[in-house]
Amino acid sequence: MNEGPLIPHLFRTEYRKIVAVLCKRFGFEQIATAEDIASDTFLTAAQTWGLKGIPPNPVAWLYNVAKNKAKNHLQRDQVFANSVAPVLKDQASATDEIDLSPQNINDSQLQMMFAVCHPAIPVEAQIGLSLRILCGFGIDEIANAFLTGKDTINKRLFRAKEKLREAKVHIGWPAPAEMEERLSAVLATIYLLFNEGYYSISQDKTLRRELCFEAMRLCTMLVENEPTNQPAANALLALMCFHASRFDARVNAQGELVLYEAQDTSLWNTDLISKGGYFLHRASSGRQLSRYHLEAGIAYWNTQPADTKEKWEHILQLYNQLLLVAYSPIAALNRTYALSKARGKQVALAAAEKLDLADHHFYHLLLGELYTGIDQANALQHFRRALSLAKTDADRHAIRQRMNGPGATPEV
Repeated sequence: MNEGPLIPHLFRTEYRKIVAVLCKRFGFEQIATAEDIASDTFLTAAQTWGLKGIPPNPVAWLYNVAKNKAKNHLQRDQVFANSVAPVLKDQASATDEIDLSPQNINDSQLQMMFAVCHPAIPVEAQIGLSLRILCGFGIDEIANAFLTGKDTINKRLFRAKEKLREAKVHIGWPAPAEMEERLSAVLATIYLLFNEGYYSISQDKTLRRELCFEAMRLCTMLVENEPTNQPAANALLALMCFHASRFDARVNAQGELVLYEAQDTSLWNTDLISKGGYFLHRASSGRQLSRYHLEAGIAYWNTQPADTKEKWEHILQLYNQLLLVAYSPIAALNRTYALSKARGKQVALAAAEKLDLADHHFYHLLLGELYTGIDQANALQHFRRALSLAKTDADRHAIRQRMNGPGATPEV
């Protein structure tokens, strides 16, 4: 591998580690300096490797250069002398070694996760900072994920960092009394990050998968760490494994969405399904039943290909519990579809008509499905309304697919 493709790959995997360690060492108020040092390290690599070739151990080379740049900064920067040194007066001296050991890298990333997912900043900013600092995404990629411009993303991240500095957010483990609440915020951000990828209006399908897998990576770090290895974290990881197991079947070769009942089940990833089952079993050790437990249970049954009333009855009961724990319009729609499979379309229609979601294309798509075989004119009217409200080509394709063929059902 030449330095061309290697450096972007290492930037994605190592930038976040270097930034997390340096932020922990300098303090969050010096996050810009940490990012500058990490970025400059990769610039140095691009210049040096292009002339001298790739070193035998590229990662160790990067860490060594980052350590040297960090130590030079600590020794000469006037900001450090005036602002940071008094804060660190009881800690290690400026010339101490920067600790880029595997354990400290892991701890620093986990602790940075809690800092980034702090209630001082809005959730959208938490996701953006997570992508930048914890996942190593570039500004272009983040802008693409949010379907907005680079300037908007830069301003959003700048404001978020300023608020975290003003709040004097500490990069470290929350106090034991705060752990549950703070972990809940971290899990919520990871969940939203996964959803940005799982159902995205971006047309960049590769980025969508990367968002999902980055969310899974962050959650894996949590369950592998004893203080954060909580039932809800395991349940969320199980949920994501079940959903990700159907990625290859969910989109066809043309990038078009494949409806659930039309998916080729041989493309479902059985390893991910097994992993989901493993983490769901681990999640059962606690006394609390989170939304992630219930959604993971639903996702598990959706990896069972048999279309039986027993399957849909299980799913229906899980949705009933989910709506009590965490109501959402999408959950209500999905519950109504499960109701139709378990109890029949007439029962589901009565429930669907009570939902006040007339401006939601999934609502009309569901009604189109429920009226099919009962009132074809009404079904067609709802399909057309869904088509007019759909925001993406993938959704429009799914609706046309349903209009043109019986038996396919939207996956929402």
